[in-house]
Amino acid sequence: MEDNQTQAPPPAQPPPPTSNAPAPGSPESQARTWNMLCHLSALAGLVVPFGNVLGPLLVWQIKKNEFPSVDVHGKASLNFQITVLIAMLVSFILGTILSFICIGVLFFIIAGGIALCSLILAIIAGIKANNGEDFKYPYSLELVK
Repeated sequence: MEDNQTQAPPPAQPPPPTSNAPAPGSPESQARTWNMLCHLSALAGLVVPFGNVLGPLLVWQIKKNEFPSVDVHGKASLNFQITVLIAMLVSFILGTILSFICIGVLFFIIAGGIALCSLILAIIAGIKANNGEDFKYPYSLELVK
């Protein structure tokens, strides 16, 4: 008797990974995670007063010696958040002082725009840091070196 059955092909192997993402748990993956947290910890300012500065400061201080890239990302995030804090305080003070004339409202609107831009840029920087890319914040004073 002749066997007319054909053999099924072997199951297809998954293609090799093509992304540049490091293996989970590797030191590079951990560094990327901490780099991302340097930027995203600024979102703590939505919950805690001055959390936008305290979050990056804490992450940077805790992990800067363990991962050299955290030192770079932490300083960038901290410098930007200090710049934002200064701009917000100046806008708020000028808005309060000039509130007796209509121009004071303009400074409160500017402060709101600064806060919104800070939020958006922190998220963009966190995503780029997690992808292994550097991010340069615009208009950031270099106070922490």
